[in-house]
Amino acid sequence: MLNRIDLRGLATDPRALLPRAAGDVEAATETVRPLVEAIREHGAEAVRAATLRFDGVALTALRVPAAALREAAAVLDPAVRDALHESITRARLVHTDQLPAEVTTQVAPGGTVTQRWRAVERVGLYVPGGLAVYPSSVVMNVVPAQTAGVRSLAVASPPQRDTGLPHPLVLAACVLLGVDEVYAVGGAQAIAMFAHGAAPECAPVDMISGPGNIWVTAAKRLLRGVVGIDAEAGPTEVAILADEHADPRSVAADLISQAEHDPLAASVLVTPSPGLLDAVEAELPRQVAATKHTERVTAALTGPQSAVVLVDDLDAGLRVVDAYAAEHLEIQTRHARAVAERVRNAGAIFVGECSPVSLGDYCAGSNHVLPTARSARYASGLSVQTFLRGVQLIEYDEPALRAVADHVVALAAAEDLPAHGQAVSIRFAP
Repeated sequence: MLNRIDLRGLATDPRALLPRAAGDVEAATETVRPLVEAIREHGAEAVRAATLRFDGVALTALRVPAAALREAAAVLDPAVRDALHESITRARLVHTDQLPAEVTTQVAPGGTVTQRWRAVERVGLYVPGGLAVYPSSVVMNVVPAQTAGVRSLAVASPPQRDTGLPHPLVLAACVLLGVDEVYAVGGAQAIAMFAHGAAPECAPVDMISGPGNIWVTAAKRLLRGVVGIDAEAGPTEVAILADEHADPRSVAADLISQAEHDPLAASVLVTPSPGLLDAVEAELPRQVAATKHTERVTAALTGPQSAVVLVDDLDAGLRVVDAYAAEHLEIQTRHARAVAERVRNAGAIFVGECSPVSLGDYCAGSNHVLPTARSARYASGLSVQTFLRGVQLIEYDEPALRAVADHVVALAAAEDLPAHGQAVSIRFAP
């Protein structure tokens, strides 16, 4: 079912040989550019027009009424309510511990630099719809923003054709988190609405976070700089580094769980064990046939973005997973923690057989909004830090400035910026 890539004996860089989903975000930006410009110029009217065109929903108001939020919370299944509460509780524990401390450094007697942290004032949080519903993404976006101290939060999620509202599970999750500003807007139009505002219904934000499809990603790229952007999210992906000690049933189940998201989802197994490979390939058809979304899963597993990669040994496997830089990386090997600590590039690392990616999707306490498409080489997942800005306070008294004045003047002269030096020396002129 999975493509095979045999890298045994390969001495060159494996990156060009590893599977990846196809997608041209740059071309998509040109497609969404007129939409973004229309919303910048015409506000709510253009958002409603785009929603009718792309979602088939005629909105009279963009914002979800308070009564609809209350109703969604009232009819929420008790088991789902309990699960969301647990997810929120665990996420708050982890994200609270991420809060950085204010630090004051005495550079010299009478001279200090203080690093302070200030939250972004207003944030737009995008929750995707489409093939699945994601109340968990409400949790993963809202909790770190609230923990950081963001004062104004707005959520946007695509409207359902039958109700004209976001999915009731998304609305209920917003209620549980105390978010009452929710918009029935999806896709690129939601990103443009947040960035430019949609007068008189939605005020512009300072930052946008949350995953989405290629059109959402394209709009984010186009609007980066107008507002802050968390990341450009691509199709979801999992890489599993496993040896002969892994359970093939668990490995197969974890590959399928990511493939369930989207036909473009990537599921990659990296192993030095031909025996495990054979066992997983024997297990996959049985589990795929038994799962609900068989067609979607099959498309993802047989696509060019998914594969089994054979390597010589675990050292070679580590080189491959570092080159792949997966959004989610599972380590299912002997001494899994020691192996995991050697990984350099991954959005999140799931250690051992009892730490599957689906745990992280919901109730591990970690955040599931993670870097994709090899961006884990330089980017991090969503966290409290995403919504914080570092602000430095510089405070020197007269003796401290006098002590360093000659150095400032010398460097200013070296850079041919004499007025910089004069701004210091004039303070000590008779």
